[in-house]
Amino acid sequence: MSRLTPQQLGELHTLLLQQQQEISHRLQNNGHYGLQESLRDNTGELSTNDNHPGDAATELYHRSMDISLVERDEHELEEIDDALKAIDEGSYGTCAVCGQDIPYERLSVVPATRYCKEHNPRQFSPFTRPAEEEFLSPPFGRTSLDERDEQNGFDGEDAWQIVESYGSSNSPAMAEDNDIRSYNDMEIEADETEGFVEPWENFVATDIAGNHLTIIKGNSYRHYMDSEEGSYLLEPNRKTDRE
Repeated sequence: MSRLTPQQLGELHTLLLQQQQEISHRLQNNGHYGLQESLRDNTGELSTNDNHPGDAATELYHRSMDISLVERDEHELEEIDDALKAIDEGSYGTCAVCGQDIPYERLSVVPATRYCKEHNPRQFSPFTRPAEEEFLSPPFGRTSLDERDEQNGFDGEDAWQIVESYGSSNSPAMAEDNDIRSYNDMEIEADETEGFVEPWENFVATDIAGNHLTIIKGNSYRHYMDSEEGSYLLEPNRKTDRE
């Protein structure tokens, strides 16, 4: 039960009604900050679909600002309605978290608050993240299947690599790797092999029946051996350590 006196409660009730009336009047008289007007009327165009976004950038900016203002006013009206309901129920003036009395000085400034200063939700940074990040982390979200052990097919990352190979607006200075000096090395996993899964598949060959194993001793083969991924001792028909 709040310790507010009847006089204080009456003053706060009157203040809440005044704020409620002011916000409702503001929303109704300006057409919800102009949102009731068509964007077509503001731009003078029959349709904005065939225009570059920059042609209507100012109108789009003001429209987004108007939406934010309306959302703020609607949120404040909800808080005022909740506070008026709490007065009717006799729970007004106590913190919804700890149950302690909210000082009258605080209520006189923010009469719609349901929290004391220590438990005001606005003091804490939200831990929620945009829903889009579920598709961006890991990169390419649900379409990137590289983390799966059984994955060896075409996925979202492969699709992006093909598109990225034609160029992007990034420069080597914007690359994640500090050693990038060429546009050709900027692609995701630029050194990734193409056309095969394992590096040794690029220099190991058989006939059409899968017989007669042959080692093609090209650059891929030498790079594979020099990186100590393989051993010359396991080479079929080996005559010397290195040929």
